[in-house]
Amino acid sequence: METLTLAEPATSHTLWSLFWQAGFIVKMVMIGLLAASVWTWAIIIDKTIAYKRAHAALNRFEQMFWSGQSLEELYRSLADRKTTGMGAIFVAAMREWKKSFEKGARAPMGLQMRIDKAMDLALNREVETLESRLGSLASIGSAGPFIGLFGTVIGIMTSFQAIAGSKNTSLAVVAPGIAEALLATAIGLLAAIPAVIAYNKLSADVAKLGSRMEGFADEFSAILSRQIDEKIARGS
Repeated sequence: METLTLAEPATSHTLWSLFWQAGFIVKMVMIGLLAASVWTWAIIIDKTIAYKRAHAALNRFEQMFWSGQSLEELYRSLADRKTTGMGAIFVAAMREWKKSFEKGARAPMGLQMRIDKAMDLALNREVETLESRLGSLASIGSAGPFIGLFGTVIGIMTSFQAIAGSKNTSLAVVAPGIAEALLATAIGLLAAIPAVIAYNKLSADVAKLGSRMEGFADEFSAILSRQIDEKIARGS
């Protein structure tokens, strides 16, 4: 009885060789996904460092704010510097405070509303800065697998066309083409999985930082409200 054995492949199919043997469209898909993966990790590293710095900056500002120095002294030390986080919210509120009283403001409700509006705008700018480029992670995380699947479909179609042309359906002929096609899906997942995980983690970090700044804005608004009442009472 004759024994049938599979022939050994003539060459070893490494990931690099699979890439070079793939068709043009599949190669472009792989290159695009690899670029997206590099961009993903660049964003992750940059945002991780930026959020750690932002957290440290919030801690430093809170220490200065509650150190006992007057609001005027703190404002003078920060007014001419580029401030971020709570510092930017504080400077925006104090700037509106000083402008209003320099013009002889006598309507406490209107002044309070302007100060709250200035702090809200500063808070929104800070949160927008923290959230910048996170949308790229969401896009890569959601689209990466489908782009990889597109490359896989194109690669498998090309493989089947080659099989039909050669009229040879042996595993040695079919396997390399399918492996090349599936490599596109693997690269798509390689780009998408870190992007999704990082987006969720970094979004949670932004929410925590934003919550701390919003809490400070509310607390500082209450402090200024009391001072407004005192100034109006002394002036009447």
